[in-house]
Amino acid sequence: MPGFNGTPFQPATLQLTGIPGMQTGLAWVALIFCNLYLISIIGNLSILALVFREPALHQPMYYFLSMLSLNDLGVSLSTLPTVLATFCFNYRYVGFDACLVQMFFIHIFSFMESGILLAMSFDRFVAICDPLHYATVLTNNRILAMGLGIFTKSFTTLFPFPFLVKRLPFCKGNVLHHSYCLHPDLMKVACGDIHVNNIYGLIVVIFTYGVDATFILLSYALILRTVLAIASQEQRLKALNTCMSHICAVLAFYMPIIAVSMIHRFWKQAPPVVHVMMSNVYLFVPPMLNPIIYSVKTKEIRRGIFKVFHKSQV
Repeated sequence: MPGFNGTPFQPATLQLTGIPGMQTGLAWVALIFCNLYLISIIGNLSILALVFREPALHQPMYYFLSMLSLNDLGVSLSTLPTVLATFCFNYRYVGFDACLVQMFFIHIFSFMESGILLAMSFDRFVAICDPLHYATVLTNNRILAMGLGIFTKSFTTLFPFPFLVKRLPFCKGNVLHHSYCLHPDLMKVACGDIHVNNIYGLIVVIFTYGVDATFILLSYALILRTVLAIASQEQRLKALNTCMSHICAVLAFYMPIIAVSMIHRFWKQAPPVVHVMMSNVYLFVPPMLNPIIYSVKTKEIRRGIFKVFHKSQV
């Protein structure tokens, strides 16, 4: 077998760390992660079931919400096997190829979430800035085409990553800093020429998160201009209130990304645990928060939940 002596080497397994430096209290960490998964999976499945069952929710806004919930389930399920194995069963090894598969799915669901949030901002833009044409602009076929476009874009963009990683030798050990596989983490233990991976990764991030975030801001700038032109203060507040759930979802998704970028830029000597915790926030908090945000802030979702509970008690 090729070794660490400069010949191409790929370990059969990689070792996951969990939380660096934490030797005790793993039972509490496992409990926290299990609760996060439980809330995320039950919450997002509930949103999907509610939108499917309630005819009143068969509208573009809730179709996009269903896409978001389905994607959040993907985020949770892509990390669940190794996270539970690490913290619940103290099994810290993952096969190299399985790691690449997990890396691909984690990143594709993250990139798709950004695209879905952009589509949801377009939905709010049309609903507020051009309400008379809302139903004709956002038809079922166009919504389906937008969803397929988001998936296709994310898939084709990320498809090269496993192959770019597969070509590299790994001679800096086989220990990763997370309880799941991420592309930047794998680059830290690769010893070949990683310039292509880093440059392509930077381009992908800029043209995904950067472009999506820019168009989301542009959508809300146009929405704000339209809202400020409304004479009635009550109508202005009502229009803005329809955007609050989406704004909270955008902040929950993008704030951890901004925080990680700031840490990389201005706190280069940050301990590994800081990067790990920020990655955990980025991957675990939005899927858990989104169903809560939309259940609390969206009147139609609340009404649907109360209707289901009322039927179950009758």
